[in-house]
Amino acid sequence: MRHLNLEKFHAAKLETAPFLYVIVPGFLQRDSVKAVNATFPTISEGGSFPLDSVDDTATVKHVIAELDGPEFEDAVAQKFGITLSGKPKMYSLRGHLRARDGQIHTDSKDKIITALLYLNEHWENSGGRLRLLKNGTDLESYVAEVPPENGNLLVFKRAENSWHGHHPFEGPRRALQMNWMTDVRSRGLHALRHQFSAVLKRLRPTQRERF
Repeated sequence: MRHLNLEKFHAAKLETAPFLYVIVPGFLQRDSVKAVNATFPTISEGGSFPLDSVDDTATVKHVIAELDGPEFEDAVAQKFGITLSGKPKMYSLRGHLRARDGQIHTDSKDKIITALLYLNEHWENSGGRLRLLKNGTDLESYVAEVPPENGNLLVFKRAENSWHGHHPFEGPRRALQMNWMTDVRSRGLHALRHQFSAVLKRLRPTQRERF
């Protein structure tokens, strides 16, 4: 594969406590990270953006095409011991964090698997580093921390205790989120919400200029 390193994914250990997750440092090839950043769309607002707002020439679109293929889906299904074939997938981009982002949560129940691919070339800030938590109240009680840089990948199975969050950061932070959903209706509702949010942001140029 041109962009993804599936060998690293297969070799990575599946952690089972406090929930199922796997972290793959450098899952995205280093030259691919550079290419993604060179062609990444301008996102100066917080929140998630749907892929139909991204130009087809952007390298991140080619990365998504590989994630969308059967090789990655089979690898994730095998790693987590679940069936993903036929389950709808949803993708969204983030390019800017707000100070209020990163609050502790588990992800919604209509998400089966969440995959987070971090696209920043370097990350030196203490904020914005995703932590996998032992509980839903304490950011300092964590089992792992994922720097959002250099094509690092986090994949976890959504559960009632799949708590995660990060310390505040405000500014550019690039990430791609991929989810396997329980059904098509759930995917459609999430996508509609992202599209509506993106439209509202485009209609607020004065707010965009503050970032």
